[in-house]
Amino acid sequence: MVKDAENTDDVSKQLERIGYNMGVRLIEDFLAKTGTGRCMDLKDTADKIQSAFRMYLGVQPNVANWTPAGDEFSFILDSNPLTDLVELPDDLRSLKYCNIICGVIRGALEMVQLDVQSWIVQDQLKGDQNTEIRVKFIRRLEDAMPAGED
Repeated sequence: MVKDAENTDDVSKQLERIGYNMGVRLIEDFLAKTGTGRCMDLKDTADKIQSAFRMYLGVQPNVANWTPAGDEFSFILDSNPLTDLVELPDDLRSLKYCNIICGVIRGALEMVQLDVQSWIVQDQLKGDQNTEIRVKFIRRLEDAMPAGED
């Protein structure tokens, strides 16, 4: 991807899109394996995403840094299995390699009618102590009815 794209921002966007497509598919597997129902609020959603991290990546992030309005929070990963065997060369320091996780979160939540933004705040690949992924609730999406089924 790095060779095909013109700059690291384009690669970062592609990684987010790949993650989004993964999230769209992973949510079905997660719901089937856990049997969980609809989330009551964003805190419940954060807890379920935390469980998904444990199921699929083998790590349990801390949920922290809630805004007073309760519409934004962070996942703090002390260790990130996606970055264990990765080193970014100096010319790719602006690459957002962990954007794939942001995309998974966005894609999975969109499938359960939650529109969110997700982005990397801290990244162990760039020398930070932890990886911090921020999630912001935008809006609840309306259930789409197939055409002709009113």
